[in-house]
Amino acid sequence: MKLNYKSITAGITAGLFMMSAAFSPLKAQESPKEEDFFRIARVVSPEGTLLEVGGLCTLPNGDLGIATRRGDIYIVQNPTSKQPYFRKVASGLHEVLGLAYKDGSLYCAQRGELTKMTDTNMDGKIDKFETVYAWPISGHYHEYSFGPVLAPDGTFFVSGNVAFGDEEWWRGESRVPWRGWMMHINENGKMEPWATGFRSPCGLGIIDGELFYTENQGDWMGSGGLTHVKKGSFVGHPAGLRWTNLPNSPVKLTTEQLYSKVDPRFRRDANGRAIKPENVENEKFYTLFDMKKFFPEIQLPSVWLPHGVLGISNSQPLSIPEGVFGPFEKQVLVGDQGQSKIMRVFLEKVNGEYQGAAWDFRSGFQSGVLRMAWAPDGSLFVGETNRGWGSAGDANQGLQRLVWNNRVPFEMRTVSARPDGFEITFTMPVDKKQAEDIASYAVESFTYKYHPVYGSPTVNMEKPTVKGVQVAADGMSVRLVIDGLRQYYIHKLTLNGIRAQEGSYSLVHPDVYYTLNAIPDGEKLPASALSTKNSAAKPAAAATKPGAKAADAKAGAAKPAAATKAPAAVTYEQVKPLLNKWTCSSCHNADKKQVGPAFKDVAKRNYSVAKIMQLIKNPQPENWPGYATPMPPLPQVPDADAQKIATWINSLK
Repeated sequence: MKLNYKSITAGITAGLFMMSAAFSPLKAQESPKEEDFFRIARVVSPEGTLLEVGGLCTLPNGDLGIATRRGDIYIVQNPTSKQPYFRKVASGLHEVLGLAYKDGSLYCAQRGELTKMTDTNMDGKIDKFETVYAWPISGHYHEYSFGPVLAPDGTFFVSGNVAFGDEEWWRGESRVPWRGWMMHINENGKMEPWATGFRSPCGLGIIDGELFYTENQGDWMGSGGLTHVKKGSFVGHPAGLRWTNLPNSPVKLTTEQLYSKVDPRFRRDANGRAIKPENVENEKFYTLFDMKKFFPEIQLPSVWLPHGVLGISNSQPLSIPEGVFGPFEKQVLVGDQGQSKIMRVFLEKVNGEYQGAAWDFRSGFQSGVLRMAWAPDGSLFVGETNRGWGSAGDANQGLQRLVWNNRVPFEMRTVSARPDGFEITFTMPVDKKQAEDIASYAVESFTYKYHPVYGSPTVNMEKPTVKGVQVAADGMSVRLVIDGLRQYYIHKLTLNGIRAQEGSYSLVHPDVYYTLNAIPDGEKLPASALSTKNSAAKPAAAATKPGAKAADAKAGAAKPAAATKAPAAVTYEQVKPLLNKWTCSSCHNADKKQVGPAFKDVAKRNYSVAKIMQLIKNPQPENWPGYATPMPPLPQVPDADAQKIATWINSLK
């Protein structure tokens, strides 16, 4: 979809002027935040309407089509006005989780079929329902079907969720053909299997004419991510490999071949009961890119969306049209159902494969963000639901709108891979003094395990060195030269020291995660072109006088041991970085229920610090039966950090 709404944007130059005027340094105002640029607006729906939104699409006349998980279809007239008119046009469908418009008809994926819906007599009610294609279902509750999305040629893509085991309730299964698959369907009802390896493929989208999808963390899936789906590819979950022996399967990899390289961990205890796979510390493990060396059909995520940081239940990807959302046009927005927010992704092709960068974009929606659609005025409709899944926010469902106010935020606009590091462009000029200081930047890299465990801790973490930086003459970009780039790894870049040239504001989002599937060829910057200024470098130690070491040792011996001191109080500002780093804040809020219980409610249990530390590493979801999403184990949290978190939680009593 290509929209051009030049009338609603004054362009980046005008935006810079408005930004400068609205946030003048003379006002001594804090650095602006997300909400200062992108406003969440309410869409008023009729009393009693339950909008557990499963699908959204904008019709050619500007009306909005809505599908709900409860099986209703609505058409909303004047959807951006103060009084939109909702008209229910169909009901009684089976858990609709997608909606598309084509040639006067609506199309939706129900549990077991792609359905064409038409109002033949134009009376405002759908009166004709046609099965385009039906696929098998076993009846398992988790066999969701997502889509359709329209391909450029007018055909459809639909994805099928896996079921889960009976005794092995944690293990994704494909009980009937095409569960865990992407299906390519034409209007005449011909289906061709397209790709497999999907676990919970909730988000489908067409980006630059290509099919992409988002995956959620789970068994065999270390974290969520955005993946380019090629015909014949395998994206990681083994359940769908059960059907690669069928004649029309474009994937030839078999379950047996995959399991010959990676252990599925089918284990039973002395009583013959199945044992749930758990993360093993300090084990030898494979990554997904290790497996690609054995099986070239494996398709790696184009952009990893680190779990707990950039969402916990990633949903629909949607391209930003031309003329919309200012400097971010043609980039990609990705919703998240669990954290009730939207992320931003910049994609580029290196050596023929997609990779790129991901940032937070806008949080604070009232319920889980599942579907998005562009309004004719350039605002974004956001459809929400949380039933059975849990999400941040005060509501269980709803429809909201994200509206840009035409001011340009100070952000990284793009991050691109270079042979020796990264090039970062900005939405407005940076302060060169800060930008030339390598202390303004921090880099770390990591990846995830490929194993049958639910999710993965971050592993193989390293901290590459920023060797130097080159700032463009106009201040609109920097080149970072980094020692220690690693192919296939996620590189987190933190730009806490960067400030805007005008107003000295910090970046709205100083952290970015770049998935480096390929390091491009080309010339590297010479050392002579780089600034190596480092304000954080320690000054050379002063010469020590003879006997000083002995005196210092004697004085130190007289000091009481640190271990005898009582634990110091921990403030929220001290613990906040740890809550974010170890993903606690993705599911917990200090004061109110979110995906998990409020920290204050945990404090009321009167656990000791040692007990909370134990529960961080080995949770007991049965202690909190009112929460749909069980907390995963976090064995990777260091004891020192876990102790600080636990001490702070107990301070909330």
